[in-house]
Amino acid sequence: MDRRELIDQALRGVEAWERKWGPFTPSPASRPDVDLPALLDAYAARMDASFPFFHPRYAGQMLKPPHPVAVAAYLAAMVVNPNNHALDASQATSPMEVEVIADLARMFGFAPPSLGHLTSSGTIANLEALWVARELAPGKAVVHSGDAHYTHGRMCQVLGVESRAVRALPDGRVDLSAVEAEVRGGGVGTVVLTPGTTGLGAVDDIQQALALKERYGVRLHVDGAYGGFYTLLDEYEAYRAIGSCDSVVVDPHKHGLQPYGCGAVLFADPAVGRFYKHDSPYTYFTSDELHLGEISLECSRAGAAAGALWLTLQAFPLERDRGLGRFLAACRRAANDFAARLKESDRFALHLEPTLDIVAYWPRRTRMSEITDAANTILQNGMADKENPLYLSTLRVDADAFAALHPDVERDAETVTILRSVLMKPEHEAWIPQLKQALDRLAE
Repeated sequence: MDRRELIDQALRGVEAWERKWGPFTPSPASRPDVDLPALLDAYAARMDASFPFFHPRYAGQMLKPPHPVAVAAYLAAMVVNPNNHALDASQATSPMEVEVIADLARMFGFAPPSLGHLTSSGTIANLEALWVARELAPGKAVVHSGDAHYTHGRMCQVLGVESRAVRALPDGRVDLSAVEAEVRGGGVGTVVLTPGTTGLGAVDDIQQALALKERYGVRLHVDGAYGGFYTLLDEYEAYRAIGSCDSVVVDPHKHGLQPYGCGAVLFADPAVGRFYKHDSPYTYFTSDELHLGEISLECSRAGAAAGALWLTLQAFPLERDRGLGRFLAACRRAANDFAARLKESDRFALHLEPTLDIVAYWPRRTRMSEITDAANTILQNGMADKENPLYLSTLRVDADAFAALHPDVERDAETVTILRSVLMKPEHEAWIPQLKQALDRLAE
């Protein structure tokens, strides 16, 4: 079934449910006083300014549309508009959320019982994990990589927690010796690890980091917002270690095929639910079961997000050799194919081997400043090409890190801007030859 057929069937289901409750006359106040077809045409014209995130020629940022299954499920639930804060407002979608959280916990290897819920974003999910960490270790700092997502430093500011950024290795992984030095010095309660940084897709050595938890008693929080679903491929030992950590975040609105507004946070120890405890005398009244609002910082949350993820995981289960695993494997093959072609190129050089589906590379030049100029020119010219556009992104790399990997390039700047492609759509696998051809045209 194509997207329109899925949407039509989803809406027919909602309309059948609506008819069960009997007819009523819509209020005149619900009818707009404008020409709606003309207004929708104007809206479509405004939306025409968007980049083609759906197309494989878009190989820039971490952007792609949700899968049609998720679109249909979200739309159907959105029409009903459940609120997953309380069972009273989400009799259908709250149980779906409980089920998908259990699926995610199994994927990460958390032993039951664990605790978790969906959030509106990875940022909020990380905020909750760091908030729980603060409550368990008040007055203690959070250590994270300088290449980790900026949300950790920002959320620590919000929480009034000291954050300490330590250096990353040239390949983007956190330097665990620097982390241990901070932990050994005292005053550290939590260490953040990233299995898939948003810059290079680098996977921190979570297995080795477990020794810090055993030796010093610090909490280990895993920010798998971007790369968390790659746990399914069982490609790196780091992913197998996540189940021994204290908390993990993942964003279904990235590799989980969902629309924006769907993050998730999970805790290995369900006892941390005590920090969320509160009373809302006008909210929780039809069920003695746990309401999701009793274990989340957010109040109102879209039940449609839970419904869409539930249906998507029914269609594409969290398995390695089928379902979502097939999507991820195609993205990995695309990244490896693209990297192999870049290594053979006389116009471009591979920055480092891709770990997930992010490929970093640079136009061959002799000076760092020349690489920056060429990368920016290629980026702009690719977007400006009316007949055959190519959408890339760039990444600013510290000169020391770049020089460690490419010592033959003359250092005449403190940073180098290189090119970066996120190949997070399975359609990229078949598009790699065209992508490389377009790159070569831009290089000329």
